[in-house]
Amino acid sequence: MALLLDLANIVGGFLLAVAVLRLLPRVGDDLGRLAGRAAPVAWVVGLVALVTGGYYLIVHLVSGPRVFHFEVVGIGVGLALLWGRLTGRPAPRDEQAAGATGLRLLLAIFGLIAIVVGIQGLFTPDG
Repeated sequence: MALLLDLANIVGGFLLAVAVLRLLPRVGDDLGRLAGRAAPVAWVVGLVALVTGGYYLIVHLVSGPRVFHFEVVGIGVGLALLWGRLTGRPAPRDEQAAGATGLRLLLAIFGLIAIVVGIQGLFTPDG
């Protein structure tokens, strides 16, 4: 279950950070195409992140030892990816030509943080 949370943080972080990752020279266009192909299943990644993050939040609130940043970031990734389905309002789109500004920039930075947290979770022991 912890592996699902870590992978959801990494993949969800990538989907959120694609607005900034597209600006990278040489690999930006390829990353944009990859994110475009993965975008239709972003809600599945968001659902997995929200469920696993919520599960670990409840477990750590009830039986300890403390709340970890892995589950808080997972819940944030899940909410960000499911925003359009939860509220009915559209999320900021990537088709804007001006680049990552405002809310899109904030989500992209949060996505980069989620990638780092997911990679850290892969190397952190569960017990």
